[in-house]
Amino acid sequence: MSTQTKLASRGIIGAVALSAAVLIMPWEGKENEVYLDPANILTSCYGHTGPELKPGMKFTDEQCLDQIAADLSKHNRQMLAVVQVPLSEGEHAAYLSFVYNAGAGRWQTSTMLQLLNQGKRKEACHQLMRWVYIKGQQSNGLTNRRRAEAKLCMRDL
Repeated sequence: MSTQTKLASRGIIGAVALSAAVLIMPWEGKENEVYLDPANILTSCYGHTGPELKPGMKFTDEQCLDQIAADLSKHNRQMLAVVQVPLSEGEHAAYLSFVYNAGAGRWQTSTMLQLLNQGKRKEACHQLMRWVYIKGQQSNGLTNRRRAEAKLCMRDL
């Protein structure tokens, strides 16, 4: 069964499934045991974070899919709550990947969102490349992820 089929069985379809399958899951990777991410945040599965995570916890593949489905639904709601313009599928998928990675708080206060809501869609997509730092140091992994997000963001514009 494909990843998108597995996500669809959990109610994840359309741009949200595209974001998961093309951007989030490949860049996050999957670890079935809790680990510290590059920013020293306890993380599990496909980049899930939360106060319930404790070192040594382990998850099945099915539990990991449940985590990402729940996280995607939550992050998608948070993202769309502050978007005032229609999004293309590429924009939706790219911005959801960003929100999943950086958090809704950073999205809500970003120049990227301001530009998007002003209808400056291309300029907003270009803002993704500003978000490539971990603790002040440029991250090759984030740089590559943001390039992929920006490419998908611009796809339909």
